[in-house]
Amino acid sequence: MAIKIHPTSEVQTVKIGDNTTIWQYCVILKEATIGCNCNINFNVFIENDVVIGDNVTVKSGVQVWDGLRIGNNVFIGPNVTFTNDKYPRSKQYPEEFLKTTVQDGASIGAGSVVLCGVTIGRNAMIGAGSVVTKDIPDNELWLGNPARFKRKLV
Repeated sequence: MAIKIHPTSEVQTVKIGDNTTIWQYCVILKEATIGCNCNINFNVFIENDVVIGDNVTVKSGVQVWDGLRIGNNVFIGPNVTFTNDKYPRSKQYPEEFLKTTVQDGASIGAGSVVLCGVTIGRNAMIGAGSVVTKDIPDNELWLGNPARFKRKLV
């Protein structure tokens, strides 16, 4: 199946899996890797040191910064914010950006903020508007600011 890229998007990478759709006004840098059957919605920015698995949905208004690893079957809600530098300063970059991992089957609700260096576990769910400041275990629902454990997911 074909890769579909809207003509208003700037896609520099060739590492995109079959049946992936990239909608309007996206920018994807040359070293990024995107799996098969992904849906990259309107106005998404994806940096170089990024790996996105298969069957991933990235909704509108998301920036995916260097150091982010997204597993398979992940949902990233609209306007989710990721970070990759704990102590950012203008024109002063760390030697290496912190890695953040979103494991298979996880869902991150709209408007959430995910601080760098954390792992969101398999099939975990982050409630809309939450601020994730530490690792989230597999199969758990976390929400709030800062995000706190709510319940186990079946």
